[in-house]
Amino acid sequence: MGSLEIERDEPVTPAGRLFLRPEMDQIINSVVGVKNPLDVEAVKTEIANSMMLKHPRFCSLMVRDPNGREYWRKTQIDIDHHVIVKPDPLDGDDDEDAANNYLADLSVSSPLSTDKPLWEIHLLTAHKCAVVRIHHALGDGISLMSLFLACFRRADLPDQIPTIGSEPQTKHRSGGRRNPVWELLTFVWYTLVYVVEFVLRSLWVKDRKTPISGGAGVELWPRKLATAKFRLDDMKAVKTAIPNATINDVLFGVISAGLSRYLDHRSPIKLQEGLQITGMAMVNLRKQPGLQEMAEMMESKSGSRWGNKFGIILLPIYYHKALATPLHYVKKAKTMIDKKKRSLEAHFSYNIGYFLMNYVGSKIACLLNYRIVCNTTFTISNVLGPREEITITGNPVTFIRANTMALPHAITMHMVSYAGRADMQILAAKDIVPDPKFLAKCFEEALLEMKEAAEAEATSRS
Repeated sequence: MGSLEIERDEPVTPAGRLFLRPEMDQIINSVVGVKNPLDVEAVKTEIANSMMLKHPRFCSLMVRDPNGREYWRKTQIDIDHHVIVKPDPLDGDDDEDAANNYLADLSVSSPLSTDKPLWEIHLLTAHKCAVVRIHHALGDGISLMSLFLACFRRADLPDQIPTIGSEPQTKHRSGGRRNPVWELLTFVWYTLVYVVEFVLRSLWVKDRKTPISGGAGVELWPRKLATAKFRLDDMKAVKTAIPNATINDVLFGVISAGLSRYLDHRSPIKLQEGLQITGMAMVNLRKQPGLQEMAEMMESKSGSRWGNKFGIILLPIYYHKALATPLHYVKKAKTMIDKKKRSLEAHFSYNIGYFLMNYVGSKIACLLNYRIVCNTTFTISNVLGPREEITITGNPVTFIRANTMALPHAITMHMVSYAGRADMQILAAKDIVPDPKFLAKCFEEALLEMKEAAEAEATSRS
């Protein structure tokens, strides 16, 4: 008589437990737009047969033992319980506005039911888009993006899955040889400075109040959502104008310039030149998995390599009424980010969080994380999407966007790139930032001005 193998419950990772705390309860809310009307049954079939549902996290319930410790328990998937069809038109001036209003409402006090695995897909058939809700406890944004896109195919090669990642970049080298002793000392110094700053931020140091400041309890306030749209070629043109710059440098320069412009519009009093406004960014601490690596992980039938592995870094920007050239915002951002790269701030934040969750408890870890959010001003993230245009059930995808649940920040920003474009979702507490569409316009205009400045510099050099 054969023995029956019983699968054991698998403990939720420390970061996953943090995201499951009632004070956090972070859900990634993504939206995928398509060109043609959605075929509901075809979408359900595609999802049911996808790599996503072969992953243990997506077919496991989150359960708690008598001591309140969270575990994953395997269960059977009923696709009809996870795919929610919304056939009626929603409020909004157009499809984009309707989808953003829907996402804004979901971002406040809209938890996922724990009587099924922690993910849902809402098909807004009247607006030709799908809203994908995945709890952050299932994984970080980069891993989830890689896994979710396994449901899609390339538009030019329908039998192939999408390619994720940036184009190969040329490495720039400085002309002189670096002194290894000086490099080590610099590394130690920056790590010490930024770790001390991180600790102080988790205790009492906070940004000065501005018209865009949030605070404790703001995560419960109603939200508005707007989309800033960029062309990656414009960002690359700016990047090329500044030696060794990256897309993240350009993005943060755009954030700095755009927020300065917005504050000029909103602030009833003149702000101090150079006023620091601090953002929080999540830094991935492992290589982004490709879809082939995902397939291999599925074969192992184990979620042990899965989960959240990222650190938090603090990224200050500074208010300026005007700089000599728009490119100075990017140069300042690059200088600051280069220093951050030469420190262990992200690794420190990840490891201190891991230690607190394991040895002190999730309540204390959550409290300190909450205080850091309350003591800073905004959240920013950037996730790489597919390089090529893609389809699902043969339906061309027009955009991919993402945001998370509301935080004590009055502004959270999440950018996703797709096929030469980059869309940034701006989730704002509407009683503090009532006009996120204007803020999106500030960011878009900042990038265009930087591109014009970069082209002017290139012309003058030629």
